[in-house]
Amino acid sequence: MNILLLGSGGREHAIAVKIAQSTQCDQLFIAPGNAGTAACGTNINLKIDDFSAIAKFVLTNDIRMVVVGPEAPLVAGIADYFAADSRLKEVMFIGPSAHGARLEGSKDFAKQFMQRHNIPTAAYRTFTAETLDEGCRFLTTLQAPYVLKADGLAAGKGVLIIDDLAEAQHQLQLMLVENKFGEASRSVVIEQFLSGIELSVFVLTDGKHYKILPTAKDYKRIGEGDTGLNTGGMGSISPVPFADKDFMHKVEHRIVMPTIKGLQKEQINYKGFNFIGLMAVTNDKGERDPYVIEYNVRMGDPETESVFPRIKSDIVELFEATAKEKLNLASLHVDERTAACVVLTAQGYPESYKKGDVISGLDEVSGVTVFHAGTKFDDKDRLLTNGGRVLCVTALSDTLPSAILKSIQNAELIKWKGRYYRHDIGQDLLKLLCK
Repeated sequence: MNILLLGSGGREHAIAVKIAQSTQCDQLFIAPGNAGTAACGTNINLKIDDFSAIAKFVLTNDIRMVVVGPEAPLVAGIADYFAADSRLKEVMFIGPSAHGARLEGSKDFAKQFMQRHNIPTAAYRTFTAETLDEGCRFLTTLQAPYVLKADGLAAGKGVLIIDDLAEAQHQLQLMLVENKFGEASRSVVIEQFLSGIELSVFVLTDGKHYKILPTAKDYKRIGEGDTGLNTGGMGSISPVPFADKDFMHKVEHRIVMPTIKGLQKEQINYKGFNFIGLMAVTNDKGERDPYVIEYNVRMGDPETESVFPRIKSDIVELFEATAKEKLNLASLHVDERTAACVVLTAQGYPESYKKGDVISGLDEVSGVTVFHAGTKFDDKDRLLTNGGRVLCVTALSDTLPSAILKSIQNAELIKWKGRYYRHDIGQDLLKLLCK
């Protein structure tokens, strides 16, 4: 079949690689794609928010399956757009309805969903500009650090964790009154800080059945030791060593199953990925309990770059089973090896950064997969930087230390002016293993 994948980042390159490997895929189109996805299929100059142009392309090119990478078109209702068109409704679509996408599009909606279905999460309240004073008073009832979350989509930058009460109150005002994050912070969720270790659990669901994909941990801060500004992600590790059988049993029974049952109970059309951001909190018995930090309605980035290389099953067969609500009949096989992904960024990222620098050294790497996140070819067929996060170097190995080492060694071979990456991806997990 012909397949269209929407998106242009490292996540989409990792998905494209897996789709291109499928015996079910005749032609793969990626819109708009990047220099890396061009090796997997055909890049198409379409905007992911131009639903009419996408629909026209789907009809013209006999596309039988559409896979959505990023969250924005899902929140904007692209799945509903296809479902409402008699010419398009038979196209297999991987991505939830706009109602389902509210799990990511609105922090407040997600929190209410969790409360309705008894899914463990941090205590919270939601405030608007009209209730700013009440929000400031609520902050005084909490202990530092203070967690402020813009309710809407803010490109992964709408969460603030602040140690000082006065600063937290000031930032709340900036978010609500001065629109620090634009429309995304018209309302703000203030929640209890949970102390523990973060991890990501990924679920593929047809709305009734589900498959739990490999776990991962990503690294959001720009600086080593998890310091500095938040980014879209500087690397990831899969699997997470402490997410053992007992912990994942808790995750499945306390979180995944109630989430899927909640979708069914509320008659939410949801066929796609559910990315559950978790905090593993140590209880009084010294055991780790999972709490939901957030839902996302697509795969994570850069987690996909460490999760998808570990999926051995035909991904298109899994997608087809998802679209046809027969995921219970499909099989998921996972590579037992560890994947380590290191992200290479442009100088200045996540603030202002330069594009157009020539990339060298890709011909020197070996034993790893390099996923493109922000790249393009110029008219001389030279590979150039074209984003803040530029490349992701993923290594698979039998052990976590060897996977990390292989990824770092190959990352060092890739050069451009101002290239930067973190050398400590996964080191916190190594320390846990040593305890």
